[in-house]
Amino acid sequence: MTGDLPTVAVAERLAAAIATIDAAALPAALRSKCEDLAVDVVGLCLAARREDYVGSVLAACDDDGPCTAIGHARTLTASGAALVNGTAAHGEDFDDTFEGGPVHAGAVIVPAVVAACERYHGDGAAVLRGVATGVETLCRLGLVTPKRVHQAGFHPTAVFGAMAAAAGVAAALALPRRAIVAALGIAGSMAGGIIEYLAEGASTKRMHAGWAAQSGLRAAVMARHGFSGPRTVFEGSHGVFNGFARTAKGDYDALIGDFGSRWVAETLAFKPYPCGTMTHPFIDCARRLSARGVDPGAVVKIVCEVGEGTVHRLWEPLAAKQQPANGYAGKFSTPYCIAAGFIRGTVGLSDFTDAAVRDPAVLALAAKVGYAVDPDNPYPQSFTGHIRAVLADGSVVEERQPWLRGGSREPLKRQDIEDKFVLNARHGGWDEPQIPAALLRARTLYTGSMDLHDWRAR
Repeated sequence: MTGDLPTVAVAERLAAAIATIDAAALPAALRSKCEDLAVDVVGLCLAARREDYVGSVLAACDDDGPCTAIGHARTLTASGAALVNGTAAHGEDFDDTFEGGPVHAGAVIVPAVVAACERYHGDGAAVLRGVATGVETLCRLGLVTPKRVHQAGFHPTAVFGAMAAAAGVAAALALPRRAIVAALGIAGSMAGGIIEYLAEGASTKRMHAGWAAQSGLRAAVMARHGFSGPRTVFEGSHGVFNGFARTAKGDYDALIGDFGSRWVAETLAFKPYPCGTMTHPFIDCARRLSARGVDPGAVVKIVCEVGEGTVHRLWEPLAAKQQPANGYAGKFSTPYCIAAGFIRGTVGLSDFTDAAVRDPAVLALAAKVGYAVDPDNPYPQSFTGHIRAVLADGSVVEERQPWLRGGSREPLKRQDIEDKFVLNARHGGWDEPQIPAALLRARTLYTGSMDLHDWRAR
């Protein structure tokens, strides 16, 4: 023990705020965002239900139980369902993003809270309380030390997701303050997730949301039964931020200062393209160049102004990004995404197969795409895009996208998200007659009991 421990730790202040959250008192805008999240996450699980990585995770679960693995007939324990559903929801990189973190909240929190409430008989109000709490916690954790977790080689969604899922499940199960603190502390020892998947397009990022979901769920249930965790899990000399951000100094007020009275989760962004969020504004620029009639064959080179914090994940090593190793690697290659949007006119799930990323015409254009760091780029507070294309006749054409479509400045409407649900369900081969019932259950998740049979395969 050391003599310089705080009288009141960050986790204790966070737990005090969490313990007062009342689902009935949540702002209408936040409830609407949570409804959007439920629809989006369930649709994403259906989209990925037949993918090999989901099959691998499902096959690796030997713990059958009462909880729903969305899109499947088999049921699992709560932690197994959280793992499978979180992996599926994040697997195609089509899930929500919080600008400022950046983190993916829905794919972690919705699977964790839904599984916990299905197992422990929570009702719709408990699910709403848990989802709102967990999402808010995950978004705010990303604001404490912006960019530093990524720079240290870790995935913020995976690291912070475990603790945020613990917070969400603890809120859903109405744990007392002391148990919430313990849950956060326990989850800190379960956190992890390296970003080495970028090297060759390995599948590990896909499981980060699921692993965080099941870890947070386990941590909350362990705390419910008396297991202890360090109350200085955040700011301690061996705490989460020192371990994963290489510093214990951060803006903790961004986490706890007005938690429960101001909801940053209301600004969550929903994706129109199934790939890394920071590529989206660049895809928009590429599509506009295509719509202007610019001939890809006439392009000599493309230079993009970018934020420094995106380079190591989306631009380097440049030669590898210009020729992705496989379809999944293409999701984290801005050169490929630009070329695909330019030549094909849009970017969808079919653009990230192994065959799609070997398209000679797309690769030829991607090889001409480079970048220059803009020191004034606002990332991660805002995601922007820019393309400057030099043509064979010496002329220059340029496009800029000043914000993220689907984000707070240009949000997707509920109908857009429900249309996305239907497309995702069809992509996953979900029986057409079952789509309306599955959508209705997602839309009404926060009312009534936890009967999720409409999400199970028949």
